[in-house]
Amino acid sequence: MTGRRSGRPLVPAYLATGGVARPSRNSLERLSVLTGADGPLPTELPAAQLSLLETLDGGSLTVVESAALLELPVSAVRVLAAALIDQGLVSARPPIPFAAQPDTDLLKRVADGLRALKV
Repeated sequence: MTGRRSGRPLVPAYLATGGVARPSRNSLERLSVLTGADGPLPTELPAAQLSLLETLDGGSLTVVESAALLELPVSAVRVLAAALIDQGLVSARPPIPFAAQPDTDLLKRVADGLRALKV
């Protein structure tokens, strides 16, 4: 069976979350970074949670990136991620605040200084 012409999936997002509409944690933001726990993937998980774990295997992604790869709404991925965090299968950290990011002008000056030393 092929997808619809509109590009929307045939299965509604609320079915991917098992009918759960709200995440168990309010701390997950769109730019929260999700990291899968090491170890074997449990097989008794619902398909959508298992897909999220497989997406996170070997790295970290933000909630938005995970939603794009799974072709699910961000709200659904927040519900799935919160359930996996509750089970200890995924960890999440808040996004880096803008003030904590390095000054780009300083980085450019350091890079220029390093290039000058290379001569």
